[in-house]
Amino acid sequence: MKNFIEEVTWRGMLHDVMPGTEEHLMEQMRVAYVGIDPTADSLHIGHLVGVMLLKHFQLSGHKPLALVGGATGMIGDPSGKSNERNLLDEATLRHNQEAIKGQLARFLDFTSNSANAAELVNNYDWMKNFSFLDFIRDVGKHITVNYMMAKDSVKKRLSSEAAEGMSFTEFTYQLVQGYDFLHLYREKNCTLQMGGSDQWGNITTGTELVRRIASGKAYALTCPLITKADGTKFGKSEGGNIWLDSARTSPYKFYQYWLNTSDVDAEKYIKIFTFLSKEEIEVLTEKHREAPHLRLLQKRLAEEITVMVHSAEDLENAIKASNILFGNSTSDDLKQLDEATFLDVFDGVPQAEISRNEIEAGINIVDVLNEKTGFLKSNGEARRALTANSISVNREKVAEEFVLSTKDLINNQFVLLQSGKKNYFVVRVV
Repeated sequence: MKNFIEEVTWRGMLHDVMPGTEEHLMEQMRVAYVGIDPTADSLHIGHLVGVMLLKHFQLSGHKPLALVGGATGMIGDPSGKSNERNLLDEATLRHNQEAIKGQLARFLDFTSNSANAAELVNNYDWMKNFSFLDFIRDVGKHITVNYMMAKDSVKKRLSSEAAEGMSFTEFTYQLVQGYDFLHLYREKNCTLQMGGSDQWGNITTGTELVRRIASGKAYALTCPLITKADGTKFGKSEGGNIWLDSARTSPYKFYQYWLNTSDVDAEKYIKIFTFLSKEEIEVLTEKHREAPHLRLLQKRLAEEITVMVHSAEDLENAIKASNILFGNSTSDDLKQLDEATFLDVFDGVPQAEISRNEIEAGINIVDVLNEKTGFLKSNGEARRALTANSISVNREKVAEEFVLSTKDLINNQFVLLQSGKKNYFVVRVV
């Protein structure tokens, strides 16, 4: 057995833990779970800390359970929220569950025959036939309203700062989550629930139910909510969440998110989001502090996590794509980009459309630069730039006699124009 608490402590992944948890885990193989909200068919990087906790738990010789909150997803958790969330139907929840399992399988071992193979469970399976009367009789009577009102998540929602009050549905959320813990304690011998620090109240309601109804002992562990040094929200970009699904966030954008991490955050994240050893991280951090401009920590962080979530091939393509803007890339490199990555790389670059018929007929470069796209202000400016050898088409310098045709299309759809080193323009053929 590896000491799980020691491991997550040095990695900065421990916020609060119930007394006796470490000793409990060192006695024998234990079972723990993390709840995952299935409101989308992909996890985002905000979920990753919980997933990494489960992975470290499994690497320490214990059995991890990932609980997809099908039932609780139908209610909505008030923790850390200031308003209610949308409720989902069963078909959507099932679809989301399958998609999430596929992503979790990149981290957790679900398939081996070993005793500590991971399992995916869905609380909808044991809640769907539980009648309201049975629930308030068998579960509700064991927890007082005073106990529930004392939780921070409830207090916040009932405070004068909250615009709206709290519905009865949300108020009962902690009982439903608490019952999950009791159910898993009875059925799977699960004695530990882990989650973000905002979940402490809900988790301890579960340990209380295990004590009162099953006369058992269960434990709670939370990790810190991940923050960024500049105060902005972790896991979000200008375009919204950073998803693990490549159809929602391309591997290029995913890689760039980690690459653009600040020095302070990179030192923290490399411990949380990679499986590099303490020694490796110490050496890397030392080298990084000596030459921060080389961004060694950010590069290693981005590489490790992109391979883990996507693949080595996706990482290679993301690095190539990054070099297109910031390195010495060639026309061939450009032509290897798929459409989504191309658009991500040149996100925010001005664009114009030219009809396919015109491209097939061939257009003189001067017309392309001015009349057809407005990239340059006049034919005279276009000619001067061409004479000065400062115009490139798809990264290759061109002269005034150049004619743009279908052979120049990237993905049979785009052309990249460039004036000087930093002025880009995308032509989209329609």
